[in-house]
Amino acid sequence: MNEETKIRQALESAETIAVVGCSPNPARPSNDISQFLLEAGYRVVPVNPGHRQILDQPCYPSLAEIPADIRIDIVDVFRRSDAVAAIAEQAIARRVPFVFLQLGVVDAGAARRLEDEGIGVAMDRCILIEHRRLGIASRSKSRNESPKNRVSSLSRHGTT
Repeated sequence: MNEETKIRQALESAETIAVVGCSPNPARPSNDISQFLLEAGYRVVPVNPGHRQILDQPCYPSLAEIPADIRIDIVDVFRRSDAVAAIAEQAIARRVPFVFLQLGVVDAGAARRLEDEGIGVAMDRCILIEHRRLGIASRSKSRNESPKNRVSSLSRHGTT
């Protein structure tokens, strides 16, 4: 758990990141970090049962309800610690290779269960901080699809 080599490998090889607890509110960390991940070239799949679309991407009620043809490489969890065990079971069922439990999200039992199933875990770690700390290069273009099959290269601040 929290092994730098595994975190680096996950971030460098990932194409698609499911953000569980993604908020449509730009003031929330989950929204800001999802925007960063989009701009870094990852495909972001928002997971939030209260919304159908976030950041112009289809949003799913749970990991289990993401279509099977969408391969999830990393699950990034922005939920309370008491919700992690159920999310871990869904990640195991989907055979997700890596799970990030964001800062303040801690469930040692769920982390052990994930690791017992061969899934890498970063617990109480921010994916954005780790991405920057490890110097992971951004991809040249996003893998997300908007309704027009393109994603704007403009940031939230109006710059490219």
